[in-house]
Amino acid sequence: MSVESSRPSSVLAPPRAGWLLSLYPDAGEGGGCFVGSHQPDRSYVAPGTGRDPERAAKEAARRARGKLRRYCAANRLNRLGTLTYGDPRCSDPRELRQHVGLFFRELRVALGGRPLPYIWVPELHKDGVHFHVHFAVGQFVPQRLIKTTWGRGFVGIKRLGGGPIGSGSLGEARIAARYLSKYVGKTFDDPTVRVPGMHRYEVAQGYQPRKLQLYGTTSESVIELASKEFGVAPAVRWNSEEVELWVGPPAIWAQWDGQP
Repeated sequence: MSVESSRPSSVLAPPRAGWLLSLYPDAGEGGGCFVGSHQPDRSYVAPGTGRDPERAAKEAARRARGKLRRYCAANRLNRLGTLTYGDPRCSDPRELRQHVGLFFRELRVALGGRPLPYIWVPELHKDGVHFHVHFAVGQFVPQRLIKTTWGRGFVGIKRLGGGPIGSGSLGEARIAARYLSKYVGKTFDDPTVRVPGMHRYEVAQGYQPRKLQLYGTTSESVIELASKEFGVAPAVRWNSEEVELWVGPPAIWAQWDGQP
């Protein structure tokens, strides 16, 4: 389980050009880019007011999916569930947030008060009015306990399989993240399906994955530094050189299946 660290970064980038990689050891992934000696102006730009709103929306979606994926992976949230309303159904986003918040508080108490990292995503029914919820947790919870604690309708819960051989709960959590990212992604692709007045997803506080910052003069050098944390080479690698007409500084991303 990952708890956000207040420790300074293990390797800080000196004030010269080089590669800076943000590594999330508990999530088994890291990404970064080439940083020049001259830093561009990154003044705040209000949503929808940039020179290329479509590109900005895609970038926002990418960041949201990345945060969700790292949270799921770091906390091994490998069980995917649903909370659905019976009658009366819910069409008020504020009421939904209250109901789901109460559900997780009471569930944590029912489980003996031990730590309970979770993530949940609201979704509108096809009628565009009423809500249901997708969520993920990282420990076994009997379905009957979920049903009793929710007490507002139908529930479902299952542990996810199908990950790479040997990937265990980390691979399962990455599959859960892909499912949840699909629902989050809909709100960027079609703004009309976003739940008004709500975040795209909610997480339990206090379980953000710790981050290390690694610096190197080449992209290979930072990947090698990161690989030492896991004792294995990356299982997956991506490089912006593979993208035609890439816009932005050279970038890399990698994912490891080993345990740090």
